[in-house]
Amino acid sequence: MKLFSSRPAQALNVVVAAVAALCSAGVQAQESKVLNIYNWADYIAEDTIKNFEKETGIKVRYDNFDSNEALHAKLIAGKTGYDIVVPGSNWAKQQIEAGLLMKLDKSKIPNLANLDPAIQAQLAKMDPGNEHIVDWLWGYTTVGINVDKVKAALGGQPLPDNAWDLVFNPDYVSKLKGCGVAVLDTPSEIMPLALNYIGKDPHSKNADDYKAVAEMLKKVRPSVTRFVGSGSDYIDQMAKGQLCAVVGWSGDIMIAKDKSAKAKKPQNLEVLLPKNGGLLFFDTMAIPKDAKNVDNAHKFINYILKPEVHASLTNAVFYANPNKASLKFVKPELAKNPAVFPDEAALARMIAPGVPDQATRKLITRTFTNFKAGR
Repeated sequence: MKLFSSRPAQALNVVVAAVAALCSAGVQAQESKVLNIYNWADYIAEDTIKNFEKETGIKVRYDNFDSNEALHAKLIAGKTGYDIVVPGSNWAKQQIEAGLLMKLDKSKIPNLANLDPAIQAQLAKMDPGNEHIVDWLWGYTTVGINVDKVKAALGGQPLPDNAWDLVFNPDYVSKLKGCGVAVLDTPSEIMPLALNYIGKDPHSKNADDYKAVAEMLKKVRPSVTRFVGSGSDYIDQMAKGQLCAVVGWSGDIMIAKDKSAKAKKPQNLEVLLPKNGGLLFFDTMAIPKDAKNVDNAHKFINYILKPEVHASLTNAVFYANPNKASLKFVKPELAKNPAVFPDEAALARMIAPGVPDQATRKLITRTFTNFKAGR
């Protein structure tokens, strides 16, 4: 005969377990006041993170990558440790299809209403229904020059009608070697531009087209003095007058121009809009499938989409933003600058982002690797 029932003890155990669970949840909630971001270098205003932390109480760890290839490899490997990543839209398409990115909860991003429908339509080509990605900033890959140094190197020869001749035509680029010619170390950006230059489909899948572009690149390789990544690498070199021509990103060239203007020896730097266009890109905010701080990620996306915040990014790094409500906060000299916000005619000449299949990606990588090696 049992003198005491076991039920009170069981009930006590349940209570203890419940309290422990609540305490654990409280600790987890406290620990989750963090956000891990992986973005391009030189691609944010100085006070963006500080202001977000102050407004939300969320502590941010902010790291940089230098190419879409590097980010993609990390996402493929898994366990990235990041809650926000910033892939180009064409790379994001592959990541969406591979199940590497999480669907957004749009109910947590009311500021989506501020976005330009035209930009949303562009992104929908990569992300049907705009379910996974939101534009951070956009721009284009183009030619940037030190006007005075280029003119001096060319002697009496005028600048070419097609700006791409400066880097893809041996007659021009050979004369610029002495003052420095840099090319982005990014196969996915350089190959479409080179193909387009020789009259081929910029997103060609034809192996013969890559053989043809390889021949062109082989002729200019001796004049390319540097292959550069993102960030201060070529920005500082341009600002200091160490390069006279680059194939680079529009906003980076503008950053170099701004840095130079504030220096003791300013350089006459210019972003060119080639008549047969640059390569458009849309860098996007996305949440990796294995993100741990998903609510915080949504809060950050919504924060960036505030008109004054998005405008502050453009004001700091000279890339266009997709936020139609932000223009009144963008500095007038930038809002009216065609190098930052190209007009419709210039945009119509741009090459849209492409998504190569695996076989074509191998062609792109091999051709670019041979280009760098001078083969």
